[in-house]
Amino acid sequence: MKKTLSLLMGFGFIATAALAQDLKPKDVPVAVKSALASKYPAASKVNWEKEKGNYEANWGGKSGEDNSAVFTPTGAFVEIVKAIPITDLPKSIAPYVSIHYKGAKIKEAGKVTDATGKTFYETEIKGGDLIFDENGVFVKKN
Repeated sequence: MKKTLSLLMGFGFIATAALAQDLKPKDVPVAVKSALASKYPAASKVNWEKEKGNYEANWGGKSGEDNSAVFTPTGAFVEIVKAIPITDLPKSIAPYVSIHYKGAKIKEAGKVTDATGKTFYETEIKGGDLIFDENGVFVKKN
């Protein structure tokens, strides 16, 4: 999901995969790696990217993209996106997509939790990503 889902920062997206820069672990600040190890000690086989000045750690699952956590260069946690089955989205999202994006199908879904604990849902459709609040109410398209 790291390359297909954009990440949410408050109500604005950080970046899409086109702007992501893959990094080697040696190029990630120690503070960032320490913050990841402290917050998510079970994270292993981590792939790193840099997007708009922040560091994104991707791990888990067969493709290594089930979890995407974002940290600032000083190690402050920004958010995590956990890949979820499309069927786990709030029930209002699929009908919204059908009505407002004729013929579009949800390709991937993620549950986003920011540093304050606020939850959002993110869906990928052809032509962009859609963000919904914790109740499944549409917020914005990117």
